[in-house]
Amino acid sequence: MARWLLPENISDVLPEEARTVERLRRALLDLYRSYGYELVIPPLLEHLDSLLTGSGHDLELTTLKLVDQLSGRTLGVRADTTPQVARIDSHILNRPGVARLCYAGSTLHARPMHPLASREPFQVGAEIYGDADFDADREILELAVRSARVIGTRRVLVDAGHPGVVRAVLGAELTLGEEIEDVLNALNAKDPGALTVASSGFAPQVRDALHALLELHGGSSILEEARKRLPDSPALHRALDDLAQLALDSRADDVSFDLADLHGFRYHTGVTFSVYVDGLSVPLLRGGRYDDIGQAFGRARPATGFSLLDLREAARLAPPVVERAIRAPRCNDPLVDPASTAALEAAIERLRGAGEIVVRTEGYELPGVNLTVDRQLVWIEGSWSVEPLAGWKEG
Repeated sequence: MARWLLPENISDVLPEEARTVERLRRALLDLYRSYGYELVIPPLLEHLDSLLTGSGHDLELTTLKLVDQLSGRTLGVRADTTPQVARIDSHILNRPGVARLCYAGSTLHARPMHPLASREPFQVGAEIYGDADFDADREILELAVRSARVIGTRRVLVDAGHPGVVRAVLGAELTLGEEIEDVLNALNAKDPGALTVASSGFAPQVRDALHALLELHGGSSILEEARKRLPDSPALHRALDDLAQLALDSRADDVSFDLADLHGFRYHTGVTFSVYVDGLSVPLLRGGRYDDIGQAFGRARPATGFSLLDLREAARLAPPVVERAIRAPRCNDPLVDPASTAALEAAIERLRGAGEIVVRTEGYELPGVNLTVDRQLVWIEGSWSVEPLAGWKEG
């Protein structure tokens, strides 16, 4: 095997892609900052028992494990940043009141989420801790939709669900062990045959409601249909009311509902959502409410948030941005008058300070970089001036 080959589903980020990823990362973090979110940077490695504490146990199969040569303890490379941010809020910051935190960084998966997925997704997210009010859910969904807009996508679809619907239908049956897991797996797979077998021991009313859940996906009319077809209970109506309100407040182009959606069923406690955009077959981001997430760290806190699953995948959807650059000679260039070098350096610093890209070259050659070099610094009448570059081209 060639020594330079990378592991499966691991790849380098080359200049053009890296430039887009970084531009989007900055734009997203600036967006979150404008809402009052503070950036945190958790470590890439933690002790495994910390990474998988509480809700983090769902990540065990995805987490890459290794042994720390210093302590002999098992370490994990983070597969999801949310449990780490919950630990920071509950155990490190320990602030009273509401905390708004955001993050952006690489994660590592022991196995890819789908055959073409990277095992090193770049995750970006925002979380609100200490706020149980529904306005926090509204804010998080608004921020999630605006995050999709930052990518530059034209159409944004929100697909919403609520674990409270399934919990209301199952009622006391939720206390069952392996039997309930089979039911949940059948619902998640939208498999009516498997659901019939798994729920055979349940009351007829519960069995009928479970099969109805498989059909309750679509537009806003689904919520009213659910009120008619599912067993009446206060818990059911609370969940459906939350979904209806969220749909009204969404800034998406379209909202759909899937009442059998069980992603994060053991983790989420309120409204959940996935955001889809044109050009991507998997969700761009996922989020929802997950109260008491900090309980395992000694401080139960209401929480809601979302994660953009992989900024690298999102970057492929972003429209190209032309990077314009200015060519400038080097000071030792024979075409540069030594008496003008100090002024040349000052002009370059001034341009770079104003946000311009300035590339130093020898003579009149164009720099060999992937930039649109359309201007040049030239010495005219005793000063360095930026002039159009005749015959400029895209590199």
